[in-house]
Amino acid sequence: MADIKKLSIRYIMQGLCLVCIVAAGVYLVMLVMGVSRDITPIIVGAAFAVVIECADALIWRKVAENAADSLPTFYTAVSGFRMLLAIATMFVYYLVAGSGHILKFILVFFAFYEAILFHHSYFFSKVSNSLDKLKK
Repeated sequence: MADIKKLSIRYIMQGLCLVCIVAAGVYLVMLVMGVSRDITPIIVGAAFAVVIECADALIWRKVAENAADSLPTFYTAVSGFRMLLAIATMFVYYLVAGSGHILKFILVFFAFYEAILFHHSYFFSKVSNSLDKLKK
């Protein structure tokens, strides 16, 4: 149980570091390309990524502790839920900011979405492989 708690904390810490790196990278690219200094897409993308990463880790911890055989279902559900939340976030941003700002937002948001998607896949594939080895 302690290992599961440590793994979920590690996932959150890695996710926070990843979000900071992506935010800095996106901001630097925006500066170099001379795009407007509006950082709202970075803030929204970073907030989305942090919330998703923390929720993934906390829910994974509960599922791994209480019903480890349900983890494959958890991974599938998280992917679908993440996509629906991303679509809803982009739609709300479109309603608030208008169509003139949506392309820049989608490009910035996509960077955060892909980063957390990669992190989720890589981290949990390593964790699942190590848990499978422990069972054998």
